[in-house]
Amino acid sequence: MIKKYLLILSLCLGDQVCAQEIYFKIPDTIRNKDYDYLFERIKESENDPVKESLYLQSFLSKAKSEKNSQEIVNGYKNYLRRSPENLKLVYADSMIYTAKKSMDNALIGSAYLSKGIVYYAQKKHNYALDNYLIANNFISKTNDKYLIYKTKYNIAHIKYYLGFYDEAISLFRECIDYFKKGDSRGYLNSLHSLGLCYNRIGNYGLCTETNEKGIAEGRRLNNDEMEGYFNYSEGINQYFRSNYAAAIKKITYSLPIILKNKDFANEAVGYFYIGKSYWDLKNPQMAIAYFKKVDVIFNDKGYIRPDLRNNYELLISYFKSKSNPDRQLYYIEKLLKVDSILNSRYRYVSGRIHKEYDTKELLAQKKKAENLLDKRKYNDFIFTSVIVFLFLSVLFLIYRHIRNKRVYRQRFDELMKKSEVATKLESKNIANGIEDINQDTVAAVLKQLEKFEKDKKFLEKDLTLTKLAVAFDSNTRYISKIISHYRDKKFVDYLNDLKVDYLIILLKEDKMMRNYTNKALAEEIGFSSTQRFATAFFSRAKMPTSYFIEELLKEQ
Repeated sequence: MIKKYLLILSLCLGDQVCAQEIYFKIPDTIRNKDYDYLFERIKESENDPVKESLYLQSFLSKAKSEKNSQEIVNGYKNYLRRSPENLKLVYADSMIYTAKKSMDNALIGSAYLSKGIVYYAQKKHNYALDNYLIANNFISKTNDKYLIYKTKYNIAHIKYYLGFYDEAISLFRECIDYFKKGDSRGYLNSLHSLGLCYNRIGNYGLCTETNEKGIAEGRRLNNDEMEGYFNYSEGINQYFRSNYAAAIKKITYSLPIILKNKDFANEAVGYFYIGKSYWDLKNPQMAIAYFKKVDVIFNDKGYIRPDLRNNYELLISYFKSKSNPDRQLYYIEKLLKVDSILNSRYRYVSGRIHKEYDTKELLAQKKKAENLLDKRKYNDFIFTSVIVFLFLSVLFLIYRHIRNKRVYRQRFDELMKKSEVATKLESKNIANGIEDINQDTVAAVLKQLEKFEKDKKFLEKDLTLTKLAVAFDSNTRYISKIISHYRDKKFVDYLNDLKVDYLIILLKEDKMMRNYTNKALAEEIGFSSTQRFATAFFSRAKMPTSYFIEELLKEQ
C-alpha cells in the first residue's frame, strides 16, 4: 500500500516537474552560471523561500537541458535536503530513477545510499538497511573511496543500533582514518559515533576522551556543527559515571540543538537519561515528567530502542507504588507493544546485516587475497622453499593432530566425570569485597547473579553487559567488577562458559542433540554466530565440538 502511494506521488511529482519545465525559464542573469555558483546561491537563500525556489529550479532545469545525469541527481538531492518529510522519499526515488538510466554504478549506489539515509533519519532501520545493502552492491564495484567509506559509516550505525558495538567500533575507526584527511564533518561524525560505542561497552573514560577530542578537533577545524552533540553524548556518559547532576546539566544544555535539528531520536534518549538521573537522585516526580516525554515521542514517531525499554518499567513501578492500576495497566500495555516492535525489528535487521553485508565483506577480502596471489610470480628458489615449507607443515600438523588427540581425550574424560555446571567458582567472602562498591550492593548483585545462573537466563540471545545491568537495576561498571572479582573472569567469558557448560550437560544427557549442527547448537544456547560459539566451546572445553560429540557417540 505504501509503495503504491509513493508511486502515485512520484508520478504526480513528475507531472509537476514537467509542467514546471514547460513554463520555467532560467533568468538571463544566471543562465550561463555553473553548477557550483547555483549551489552556493541555494545555500545562501535558505531563509528566502522565493529565491531558494528560483535557484533550485534553475539548477535542475539546467542539468536536464544538458542531460547531465550526475547533476540531475544532485538537483533532486538539493530538493530532498530542503523538502518536508513526506516528500523526501519521492525525491530519493527520482534520484534512483535518473541514476539507473545512467548505468553508472557509483551514481546508482549513491542514490540508494541517500534513500537509506532518509529512512535512517526516520528511524525505519529495516528499510534503511535494505537500501544500504543495495547501495553497497553497486558501490563495491567502483573505486570511489568516498562512497565506500560513506557506506561503511552508515552500516556501522546499523551495527551500533543492533548492539554489535565491537564491530561498529572497528568500522568507525576506519572511517575516522579516512575522513580525517579531507572531510571535517565526516571525521567529526565518526568520532562522535565512536564515543557512543565506548559508552555502550562501559568504557566511560574512553568515551569522555573521545568527546573532548571531538570538541577540540571541531574548534581546530573551525567546524562547530557537532559540538552540541559531543556535549550531549558526554551528558549521557556522566549518567553512567553516576554524576547525575552533571548529566542533567549537560543534556539539558544540549537539547535546544537537538530540537532545532528535529532529531526526535536523540530528544527521546536525552529525556530518558535526564529522567533516570532524577530517579537516581530520589526525585521521582521530576523523573516521571521526563519519562512521559519519551512516551509522547514513542506515540508520535514510533521510536524506541532497547535501553528506552526501561522507561516503561520505571513508569509501571512508579504507578504501582502509587496504587494507580489504570496508569500501571496503560504502561504495561505500552511495554508489551515496545517488546513486540523491538523483537520484530531486531530479528529482521540483524539477520540481513550478517547474511548480506558481513558475508559479502569476507568474500570480497577473500577475492582480493586470491587476486594478489595470482599476480605473484615465484622463481624456482621460492617454489622450492614453498614445497619444503608445506612438507614441514604437514609433518607438524600430523604431530599436532596426534598430540591434540591425546590432550582432547584426557580433557574429555575429565568432562565426563563432571555432573554439573562447573562455571560457578567458590564464592569469596563478601567481607573481602571491592573497595569502591558498597557491600550491600555487592551482596544484592551476587544474589541476582545466583538467580540468573539458576534460572538459566544466560541462554538469552544477544545478551550484553548493558542489558544485564538494566535487568539488575545496576550499572555496567558494578556488574563487570563484581563478576571479575567473584567469578574470576570477564563478563563475556563468564557468559560463554555458562552457556558451554550447560550445553555439555545437554549433550551428555540428550542423545538427539548429538545430531545437531554447530549452527543449531549455537542457536540452542543463545550465541549470535556459529563462529563465536565454536570459539567459546573450544576455549572452555579445550577441544572442538565435533570431537566431543564423536567421543560421546563412541561411548553410546
